[in-house]
Amino acid sequence: MNNLVFQNDRDLDLIALGRLAVDLNANEIHRPMEETATFTKYLGGSPANISVAVSRLGLKAGFIGRVADDQLGRFILNYLNDNDIDSSNVVIDESGAKTGLAFTEIKSPTDCSILMYRSDAVDLKLEVADVKEEYIKNAKAILISGTALAASPSREAVFAAVELARKNKTVVFFDIDYRPYTWKSVEETAIYYSLLAEKCDVIIGTREEFDMLEMFSNPDNKDDYVTANKWFDFNAKIMVIKHGKEGSYAYTLEGDKYTGAVFPVVPVKTFGAGDSYAGGFIYGLMQGYDPGKAMEIGAASASIVVSSHSCSDAMPGIDKIERFIKQYDGEKAYDVKNI
Repeated sequence: MNNLVFQNDRDLDLIALGRLAVDLNANEIHRPMEETATFTKYLGGSPANISVAVSRLGLKAGFIGRVADDQLGRFILNYLNDNDIDSSNVVIDESGAKTGLAFTEIKSPTDCSILMYRSDAVDLKLEVADVKEEYIKNAKAILISGTALAASPSREAVFAAVELARKNKTVVFFDIDYRPYTWKSVEETAIYYSLLAEKCDVIIGTREEFDMLEMFSNPDNKDDYVTANKWFDFNAKIMVIKHGKEGSYAYTLEGDKYTGAVFPVVPVKTFGAGDSYAGGFIYGLMQGYDPGKAMEIGAASASIVVSSHSCSDAMPGIDKIERFIKQYDGEKAYDVKNI
């Protein structure tokens, strides 16, 4: 059990809002990008990946966002529809803005980088008018990914969506998802992230991301309990603070602490772990599991995804996750291909 209350008479489980993009993952791995000749195209963007993750896990997902009026925009819409994600509130933008692109470089399983193209990015053109109260009212929860706060008018659209969610008892998940290249300064980021975090029910982030949120209020704090209690004083009910390879910890408004599972694997890449973790964790909470069990599902999902070439395409179903957890034997480098 957990302390979240979902309105179970609604058609949609989760609506994600924000970045719909394209990932171009290097096919020639273990070499620098300048020596890479070919790439494979996938759906990208953190909230997009999370929407795929929860859909693969059996939840009914929807999306609020904008795509470019071009071939890549049509690719994104087709991908959402093929994965049973409702795209009725995805606007086709005719301003000439472009789809964000992420070229990935996989030099080694632990040395990966991303080359971003986000000039005049279409996802940041989302407007308040694109956010429909009836759509949010028909969902049990919404997911906000922090990148959508990086510029106007998307920033205002996010705050409008959260206000409508709170008005209609729709649970608000906030995945901090800090991407420095999208922001003008870390100070700007901290201010807008903090303003949003005050309105959210569940906040997910790394220790470093939470340090940034506290850069003005408590810059010397490194204590997870202090951090969690800061946001419990507003609307938060569950906080997840991730510590990289050390694992993650969940804290509840009632004072409980949960230590997340860790599943070391033989990785192909480093990226995709956060999105798959968030998708599995959200799924677990929406099934009514306690945060510890939800984190176990998230951690298993993340281990499966970093062991694959893609992010969105690799999002596993619950059967694969349960099989992975059951078969995991505690080795330091488990081969996911065994499942």
